[in-house]
Amino acid sequence: MRHSLFGFNVFYNLNYKIMTDDTLGWMSVPLAILAGTLRGSAPFLFVSLGECLTEKAGKINLGLEGTLLTGAMTAYAVSYLTKSPWLGVFAAGMSGVVLGLIHAWLSQRPKVSDVAVGIAMIIFGSGIAFFFGKAFIQPKAEQLPLFDLGNWSSYPQVQEALRVSPLLLIGIAIAPLMQWFFSSTRWGLYVRAVGDSPNAARAMGISVVGVRTWAIVSGSFLAGLGGASLSLYYPGLWSERISSGQGLMAVALVIFARWQPIHCLWAALFFGGAQALGPSLQAVGIGSYRYLFNAFPYILTLIIIIITCSPRRTLTGSPGALGTNE
Repeated sequence: MRHSLFGFNVFYNLNYKIMTDDTLGWMSVPLAILAGTLRGSAPFLFVSLGECLTEKAGKINLGLEGTLLTGAMTAYAVSYLTKSPWLGVFAAGMSGVVLGLIHAWLSQRPKVSDVAVGIAMIIFGSGIAFFFGKAFIQPKAEQLPLFDLGNWSSYPQVQEALRVSPLLLIGIAIAPLMQWFFSSTRWGLYVRAVGDSPNAARAMGISVVGVRTWAIVSGSFLAGLGGASLSLYYPGLWSERISSGQGLMAVALVIFARWQPIHCLWAALFFGGAQALGPSLQAVGIGSYRYLFNAFPYILTLIIIIITCSPRRTLTGSPGALGTNE
């Protein structure tokens, strides 16, 4: 069944296709990791940028895992029904907006925990995706057109590895724009002021609720686009297990990136490459410890959480009011 081809199996099939020709020898291993990085980084990138924007305003959105799943289902369903993948991408973003509005309203109620709301939104978003997505597990939706950046090479493996989604390029462009937004614009100053000291922001005449609502909704919109990259690009199908926890890992990724959008870009590429490591090695016959290699992204997430939660370590760059409900 098509829904079984997700996660490791999809990476393995891609890498096997790249590596079955012996022309490149062991060079096919880094090539396969590069291919996996370019394909697997987009969801990490969009969700981490969305979480970075949200946390800069002082809120934590653990519910982006549910948003990622809802975006993936919505994009696939709309693309299948309309035969327009770009309309599916837009619909995925708007599904993120709807969930973001719900999260923003709930998380800013008096004495409400960000963590509790986030867990509730994971369950809610996942439930919506699973309920409405049942009918779209088998049908094949129109996929996004790809840029063939490897046409300069005569090797089919290189050509296959360098087929890049426009969504990844959009995400790469958003990272420096968001960095500039935080450092050089008035609205960026408002977001940082609200995230560091809500009381000082109120004294400046800034609407804390308004800024935080905008940040949460915008971050959820980006997470919805991340879901579209899963179902309309790679692995290019709809499955209830398609996200593999990437929405939750993005929270740790933002900490790893020290709340800097440019660092989120490098961290997303790093996590995407880590996700491709196990299948790349197994495709050339290295089967020992394959489960350890396949778990590498989750191990990285655990290490990051342990290091950053240490009382001896200061979270440089962390917004001063992160997680509070002032």
